[in-house]
Amino acid sequence: MVSFRTGPSAPTATFLHAPPSRDVMTDDLAWETTDTRIDYSCPGFDIRMDDVRLPDGTETDFHYVDEPAAVVVLPFTPDGDIVAIDEWRQAVGRTNRGLPAGGTEEDDSDYAAAAHRELTEETGYEADTMDPLVTVEPANGIANSVHHYFVARGCEPGADQHLDFNESIRPTTVAYDDLRQSVLAGDVRDARTVLGVLYYELAGE
Repeated sequence: MVSFRTGPSAPTATFLHAPPSRDVMTDDLAWETTDTRIDYSCPGFDIRMDDVRLPDGTETDFHYVDEPAAVVVLPFTPDGDIVAIDEWRQAVGRTNRGLPAGGTEEDDSDYAAAAHRELTEETGYEADTMDPLVTVEPANGIANSVHHYFVARGCEPGADQHLDFNESIRPTTVAYDDLRQSVLAGDVRDARTVLGVLYYELAGE
């Protein structure tokens, strides 16, 4: 099980970039960022442009998605079923079966708190426990996204959904084995869900 820093001092949602580490700056593959600015902002993320100098001295620009860290929850009911969501995804024009997930917010005390909040807001379920599973950079060629995965247990209905204005979500429950088989068959297209289920299997949880 991969762990990461939690607690009141843990990083939460931010669009600010930490300075490159000494190891990065001495890597002969590293690009030097000479300037950075936001080209476009919308709810949930920005499009940022960096002016960069490549290792051979070439100067160019690089655009990428700049967004807060996110949490993804694999939530188990006391019976071992998964609390999943069916959500309309405008970018692909269809309803998507997936796991509860969402961006961190400034008032989240840590990533586990964000995971509890997102689970309850999207499904109305509340978890007894929330344990870290893995942290990944899902698309680091085009985004600075970081996804923190959690396994939630003892999930039961306890609140009303509290969705963002641009979320269309229907919570549902599905047997874990059925979800796993759907992932293996390629029927689940949501990458966060595929990664979460497969990592859970590989970790031997």
